[in-house]
Amino acid sequence: MKILIILILSSLALMELCIVDACRSYCGNITIDYPFGIRNGCGHPGYRDLLFCMNDVLMFHISSGSYRVLDIDYAYQSITLHDPHMSTCQTIVLGGKGNGFEAEDWRAPYFNPTSDNVFMLIGCSPKSPIFQGFPEKKVPCRNISGMSCEEYMSCPAWDMVGYRQPGIHSGSGPPMCCAVGFESVKAINLSKLECEGYSSAYNLAPLKLRGPSDWAYGIRVKYELQGSDAFCRACVATSGTCGYESTDGGGLRHVCMCDNHNSTTNCDSVITPTGSSLSVRPKAIGSLILYFITMNIGFQ
Repeated sequence: MKILIILILSSLALMELCIVDACRSYCGNITIDYPFGIRNGCGHPGYRDLLFCMNDVLMFHISSGSYRVLDIDYAYQSITLHDPHMSTCQTIVLGGKGNGFEAEDWRAPYFNPTSDNVFMLIGCSPKSPIFQGFPEKKVPCRNISGMSCEEYMSCPAWDMVGYRQPGIHSGSGPPMCCAVGFESVKAINLSKLECEGYSSAYNLAPLKLRGPSDWAYGIRVKYELQGSDAFCRACVATSGTCGYESTDGGGLRHVCMCDNHNSTTNCDSVITPTGSSLSVRPKAIGSLILYFITMNIGFQ
């Protein structure tokens, strides 16, 4: 009987420890941690309703579409996405179906494609906003991180669509392929830019790659937490989990999820009925109770 009681108490203690990491999750082989979350109330409120796990495939959803998440680099604070309508060196996708990357206005401050990410716009209309003032005004096409349209148009996929021509220019009109950085257009939206397709690649290596067949294709996005994240650091330092909850006014606020309560500060602060703050944690009290009960059983 004593052994059974000890096992029950030990299980309760383990359950208490597991609650702290309730928001940490996985989708396939990708770890989902702060500021992201796939459970309601987990992560940063600015990243809510963003990631969805479907059949072990992690999806990222914004106004321009849904993307498969290839990787989340928490150290570098970046997330790598794949757009099914994006061209690569093996496949050219035309028809203007891809929307590249465009987040809602309220999300825009949190996400921006990295500076080493090149967007190669394909078959854009002469009336496209990126060619305004052409030919008098110089177009924004350029080489980015050692990647350019001149190299990209050497891909074998261009032969398959019968679209490749000597050089990247079509007659006296604007270029058939124009490589730009995200900052040049602020949003890659093929409908607004009047382009037939696009490709996106990024280069993390310090050395020049041999050619477009070696490029890493995808949209590499840098994510940022607006303002100071001192609240979350204080929460984690006291064994809490960063999250958010609804307020009475219908808004959202940061909360620190502790063992058996949510705190608006950290897990070391417990608000008493009189409103004063005590630096005594329920987890510590529970551990002491468990210790004394176990010792008492042992003496008996």
